[in-house]
Amino acid sequence: MRNLKDQTMNSRMKLNVLASLLVLLTAISSCKHDPVFPDNGQDPPPSAFCDPDTVYFHNEILPLLNSGCAVSGCHNAASAEDGVVLTDYSKIISTGKVKPGKPNDSKLYKVLIDNDPGDRMPPPPRSPFTTDQITKVRRWIEQGAKNNRCESNNCDTLNVSFSAHIQPMMQNNCTGCHSGNQPQGGVSLTSYATIAASAASGRLLGSVMHSPGYAAMPQGAPKLDNCKITQIKKWINNGTPNN
Repeated sequence: MRNLKDQTMNSRMKLNVLASLLVLLTAISSCKHDPVFPDNGQDPPPSAFCDPDTVYFHNEILPLLNSGCAVSGCHNAASAEDGVVLTDYSKIISTGKVKPGKPNDSKLYKVLIDNDPGDRMPPPPRSPFTTDQITKVRRWIEQGAKNNRCESNNCDTLNVSFSAHIQPMMQNNCTGCHSGNQPQGGVSLTSYATIAASAASGRLLGSVMHSPGYAAMPQGAPKLDNCKITQIKKWINNGTPNN
């Protein structure tokens, strides 16, 4: 009788343990957390090619934020205005309060579209981001705010034009500093006339090539890739056409 009683108690204990495990598993499966993006301080390997439907952090978002936001007096490491530092992926995600997949809940995006000049970023007198640039940030967040980069396999250095190559390049990498009523160094790069003038003086190419005697540009950001520099050279050698 004692053995039978012990067996019955053991069976009940096993059933209780199983029931507890089921409750725990159900609770775990119902929990939802924002994605975690590990950052080991190293750039991710590039994908084989740039997908036109994907926004890449290192190719498009980081240069834009470095130029427009991570500057002295604003959101570089030294200034860290309001505790926000926008110099690398991990700091952009954490201090910019980026919620992957949720641009409307991300502070980084909300300040770009704020209609209040006192809250809008970049602040006056710096020029606001263009509609295309804001859309790019939104799409990057919608796509998961990934720490990604790519290498173009179709760099066009033969049919270089101002509208298709040079102007977008300046907008994404330079106009954050070189725009508004008080552009850095007194150099504006917001129009064909100002960009062509900088090219004619040798300042544009000297700066992007990090040549001796010129301020290295983009400031505080990686040097432009070989494709972009070659496109600038080609455009200048062709006579800086407004095409």
